Amino acid sequence: MTVFELAEKMASGESLLTLLDVRLPEERALARIEPSLFIPLQELRERAYELEHWREKPLVVYCHHGVRSDYAVRYLSQLGFAHVYNLEAGIDGWSVAIDSSIPRY
Repeated sequence: MTVFELAEKMASGESLLTLLDVRLPEERALARIEPSLFIPLQELRERAYELEHWREKPLVVYCHHGVRSDYAVRYLSQLGFAHVYNLEAGIDGWSVAIDSSIPRY
């Protein structure tokens, strides 16, 4: 999913859409897209059960540039999550194209 597609969905008030941040805690302290859930990628295998509520709902995963979130999307898809998407270009792309108030790092 591109940052433009996500912005459009968020602006339309698509309430079922949920964001999942898989970056490190220190990265989240610098910048974040809200509202979002937070499970660092290195904890995802142990904590995937926390996402059970979103198994059949749209879940957009983001990281800094889209690499870690792509891994998370593939893993969650293997677990049977039906509608899981990678945010292409990550939070950095979001900051550049959609919301410049979010700091780049």
